Amino acid sequence: MDEQDKQVLGFCGPGLMGAPMIRHLLRAGYAVRVWNRTPAKAEALAAEGAQVAATPRELARETDVVLLCVADASAVEQVVFGGQGLLDGAPGEGMRVRRIVDHSSIPPDATQAFARRAAAHGVAWVDAPVSGGVAGARNGTLAIMAGGAAAEIRAVAPILAAYAARVTHMGAVGAGQTTKLCNQAIVTATVAAIAEAVSLARRSGIDAAKLPEALAGGWADSTLLRTFVPRMTQDGLEPIGALKTFQKDVDTIAAAAAQTGTPMPVSGAVQQLLRLAAAMGLAQADLSGFIEVLQTPRVSQP
Repeated sequence: MDEQDKQVLGFCGPGLMGAPMIRHLLRAGYAVRVWNRTPAKAEALAAEGAQVAATPRELARETDVVLLCVADASAVEQVVFGGQGLLDGAPGEGMRVRRIVDHSSIPPDATQAFARRAAAHGVAWVDAPVSGGVAGARNGTLAIMAGGAAAEIRAVAPILAAYAARVTHMGAVGAGQTTKLCNQAIVTATVAAIAEAVSLARRSGIDAAKLPEALAGGWADSTLLRTFVPRMTQDGLEPIGALKTFQKDVDTIAAAAAQTGTPMPVSGAVQQLLRLAAAMGLAQADLSGFIEVLQTPRVSQP
């Protein structure tokens, strides 16, 4: 192992995405210390070689690079700057960590503010949101869009290679998060469109489950089509996320669009569909839950 490989890593947030990412790091030979707000999720990885930390602050004292994969900007701020957070305390006080890599999907302006606060502690910030879903995390084929100084991206690239097929440097801090918003604008609109197609097929009396086969090789064919049609037409599949995550991302897209004066009428329609889903009690539904909104019973005509 060279000097890069000897780095000790910390990881906050071993959830649906984070846990398989940690497993890839362990298989790649890294020493990994993990923390989670719900200790059981961290402790589940101990049998696979991870060491469990009691607090994020403990990670900052014992690791060189800390990776985050948490729910939102509020969670990032709490984990990094809150009580017993990574950077809780005077700058440099008892700290080993030199880089924070944030895989969470949060607003670009929040990322930039966090990076400035971390810099005061001598810690570099890389925003590195991911795409590829749970399957990509499990298969080690995630796409990472990164923001930060070029030297910092190069320094963490070998670590990210443990679970990513591709890391693209998009620009300064915040650029990775902006790219993720572009990704989510495409993903959420496409999944909503797939739900509309499945709904139309069902109401027209054809077998919606055959859409991926029928459309294979054509312009409508895509990974999302092949992933979500089965999820919209079959019961009992393991969830791959919650609609509330899509809603958070689309609300962030709307805020970025307002800040930049960018017309985004399609994302606006998806935002309203997600708000309707939440009002129907579907915030915790699987990402395929668009279909549950669109398949509400029809009102009979008089």
